[in-house]
Amino acid sequence: MSWRDTPKILDKEKKAEALSEGVLSFETGSLSKEELEALLDTLPVDITFVDKDDRVKYFNKAEKRVFVRTKAIIGRKVQMCHPQKSIHIVNRILESFRKGEKDVAEFWIAVNNRLVHIRYFAVRDRNGKYLGTMEVTQDITDIKKIEGEKRLLDWTNQ
Repeated sequence: MSWRDTPKILDKEKKAEALSEGVLSFETGSLSKEELEALLDTLPVDITFVDKDDRVKYFNKAEKRVFVRTKAIIGRKVQMCHPQKSIHIVNRILESFRKGEKDVAEFWIAVNNRLVHIRYFAVRDRNGKYLGTMEVTQDITDIKKIEGEKRLLDWTNQ
């Protein structure tokens, strides 16, 4: 082993130490599991991740979820989470993501007098391999009412 190997060894040791402390390292920084979970739960959107085998693998616990989720859906086929009349569309979306034909599908619907924007995104690794689908749901009723400007400096006047 030469002195040139030292940075590689230290880098491996740092990564091992970080993992043992529950820190996830990313290309653009690092977060603890606690920070990542809090960050995802703080987002003003509902997120659900469906893996490459069409199984629900994760959902965030956003404060005001549009569509309620329980832990019972974890591991369930996503097709079982949709009304029977729309399953063929769900399958077409997933298949088009799998084949690389599409990367996004979006819809908007009225729910309890609120306008809900639902987007599905193909999740791929750096090489373009399909890993699954992320559903992002957001109540955009109040966002649609925005007019004019409200600047950062206006925040002090609240």
